[in-house]
Amino acid sequence: MNVDLRLIQKYNVAAPRYTSYPPATHFVEMHGERKGSGELSLYFHLPFCWQRCWYCGCTNVTTENQAASAEYIQYIRRELEITKPRKGPVVQLHLGGGTPTFLLPSEIEMLGKMIRSHFTLDEEVEASVEIDPRRLTREHVTALRGTGFQRASIGIQDFDPAVQEAVHRMQSREQTQNAIKWLREAGFSSLNFDLIYGLPHQTAASFSKTLDEVIALRPERLAVFNYAHVPWLKPTQNLLTALPSPEEKLELLKLTVERLTTSGYIYIGMDHFALADDELAIAQRKGTLQRNFQGYSTRGNTDIYGFGMSAISQTADAYWQNVKDLAAYYKALDDGRSPIVKGYILTKDDQIRRKAIMQLMCNLYLDFNEYFAAEFASLDDLEADGLIASTKNGITVTDLGRLLIRNIAVRFDKYFGKQTSVQFSRSI
Repeated sequence: MNVDLRLIQKYNVAAPRYTSYPPATHFVEMHGERKGSGELSLYFHLPFCWQRCWYCGCTNVTTENQAASAEYIQYIRRELEITKPRKGPVVQLHLGGGTPTFLLPSEIEMLGKMIRSHFTLDEEVEASVEIDPRRLTREHVTALRGTGFQRASIGIQDFDPAVQEAVHRMQSREQTQNAIKWLREAGFSSLNFDLIYGLPHQTAASFSKTLDEVIALRPERLAVFNYAHVPWLKPTQNLLTALPSPEEKLELLKLTVERLTTSGYIYIGMDHFALADDELAIAQRKGTLQRNFQGYSTRGNTDIYGFGMSAISQTADAYWQNVKDLAAYYKALDDGRSPIVKGYILTKDDQIRRKAIMQLMCNLYLDFNEYFAAEFASLDDLEADGLIASTKNGITVTDLGRLLIRNIAVRFDKYFGKQTSVQFSRSI
């Protein structure tokens, strides 16, 4: 797959990432209880990290106090207890953060028992967890596997020590290799590596070495994120210096896409790559790939119940978000109240547009629909630049269009450009 930098530069503008539609910037004050039916996907936000990585844009809590996780687990228990029971089976489970492996192995086991006591897990539930190799132990891996987890996402970002030092995340190759070894030996069937391009001191030469090492380790999936510099939201990003220029950043993107796609990986879109026989790639070929707040997913048409501070829940017609502040999260549960404080009820138009945008983002085509006649009529410039191709039924997204899928999606977003106070990251 060849990357045309001229066109990448042309379309490198701010746009939503569409983990939801409308984006979370549209959420308003909303209280109450999640409502839904059918199959479930569960997300648990475990916010603690031992130290803050200066590039990080996640909602987390930095602490060296190990006792913090024990207290937090008890509040997760309270949130579970005030949540109305659901009959639908859980087909997907994800632990994110923060650093889920901040929890002690015994706390991981406890959380697993709590989940199973409140929900019915499908026999083939897809259970995934985000892992920081720096303080991971074999006991953590044993506890995770014993609890039913079979997929893991490993934070790497970059193997170059100069880059690691600049972003305040020193992680030796030995730590990463040990994590991979333990996970493989425990029977984890799928590993994802997280990388970031656009960090301080990264060059095409240095990142090429990181890619060589990653390809040799052969993870089933890769998420290679564009570093989003938003210091007005995340003040620690002000500590970063020597960031690559926009031109250098685009060279890193070109290098990444071309290297991975010539090494057996399929470019799924929106930063994600997968081996051809991985479930993500298979789902995309079948036209069944989905997208939500955790990224791309093979389990579509599920309700998402999120637990923990800042966690977002999603059903067919609504979003709910828990309070982002830890103390406020604890206070709500101490008072016997739901920690949900924000959300959004989708209109019929929102639901139709969400379906269209997710179809483009995930499965790379959209059949013509009279509802979108005006939008389809506005796509001539995208087709002229080779981002899409017309078919007898609608449009398909080209290889170049996969890189610029956010630019295509905004054409079907009724709200884009109307929130003047909202700042999105650039599309590349």
